[in-house]
Amino acid sequence: MNTQFVRIDLTADEDEQQIFDTINSLGVSLTTSELLKNYFFNRDTVAEYDAKWSSVFEKDEETKAYWDQEIETGRVRRAMIDIFFDAFFQMFTQDKKYPISSEDRISYNRLDRLALSYQHFINTYCNGDKSVVLDKLKPYATRFQEIFRPEYCNMSIPASGGIERLNIVIFGLKTTTLIPYILFLAQNVTDPNTLNKMYGILESYMMRRMVVHASSKNYNRVVYSLILNAVKDPESLYVFLTKNEDASTYFPDDEELLNGFQHSRLTNLQTRGILYLLESYVRPANTATTLFGFDGYSLEHLMPKKWRNNWSPCGTEELARQRDIALLTLGNLAIIPQSLNASIRDGNWDVKLSGKGNKPGLKECAAGLSTMYDVLQKESWSENDIDLRARWLFENAKKLWPLM
Repeated sequence: MNTQFVRIDLTADEDEQQIFDTINSLGVSLTTSELLKNYFFNRDTVAEYDAKWSSVFEKDEETKAYWDQEIETGRVRRAMIDIFFDAFFQMFTQDKKYPISSEDRISYNRLDRLALSYQHFINTYCNGDKSVVLDKLKPYATRFQEIFRPEYCNMSIPASGGIERLNIVIFGLKTTTLIPYILFLAQNVTDPNTLNKMYGILESYMMRRMVVHASSKNYNRVVYSLILNAVKDPESLYVFLTKNEDASTYFPDDEELLNGFQHSRLTNLQTRGILYLLESYVRPANTATTLFGFDGYSLEHLMPKKWRNNWSPCGTEELARQRDIALLTLGNLAIIPQSLNASIRDGNWDVKLSGKGNKPGLKECAAGLSTMYDVLQKESWSENDIDLRARWLFENAKKLWPLM
């Protein structure tokens, strides 16, 4: 492969940053981190670059691989380093000591101009002093790399609140909007027990809302408010989340949670996350069955969608319609580490449990899963069984995700 290089010689009074930006504006857009690196450093600040950037983001191949990995955020994929700079920016824009105008706050929320927002913020609110941001860059980036680990989705997690479980919520369930506030907590709260309590409250809040199928469109607003108000203890966090009665940000109560387990029809990803986090909680500490990582499980309908092929018919079309709805709810869904063969998946209950020929059924594929509690001993499976299991899941969920 032939590679061509272009050399541009500058005189002493020419601004290499301005030339760089001009050239870039005519070609392929650079990432936020590339633009910021060019903004913060030049040929006169090589030592500062080595100390505050290279030692953090380019220390070795493993470090570079971490920051370069792309994560799905909403409808786009973004490099981890750009996700960090978005979260890091909130440490400044949500700090009350900076009198940021409402107009600027709106502008600063645009991800497509984040690098320009950094420049505008420093010039407008820091008298052009880049050190205000640069002096905090290394400690925040180091902490970010320690706590945000997508690989937790491939690892067993503990039974109660902690950063490992929140990594599943963030990366497994694609709720990266939590990152700025969690980064704020990790950098400003030193007691690990306090942190874990707050992580548990955040998990409860997010998962209760997921079970009841509540909207996620205003999570950014909640996260920014938590940072702006410097919420750094469990009691204040709980009060902040529960006092809000806005339908788009409220903390669902137990009655709504039960209704969610009985009636919500969620995406496969959401359902898998709910059941996985419950599985990690309810399984006995001394069980011989290994808990795989979140990505190691697939979703299975206990009563299949194609029940009409091999299951007893309903008495009326209305009952059949009700069954079609019930089988999509949480009580009829399970996580298993091995997908069933299609012929088993759509078979009658006996075939579904025991398998057929050399093709295993649920008794083999779901053995040892605590969220299957007595399912594998059932002689039949019906709408009533779906409701009973939904109630059992709810009883455990309200203990795992308490209202305090």
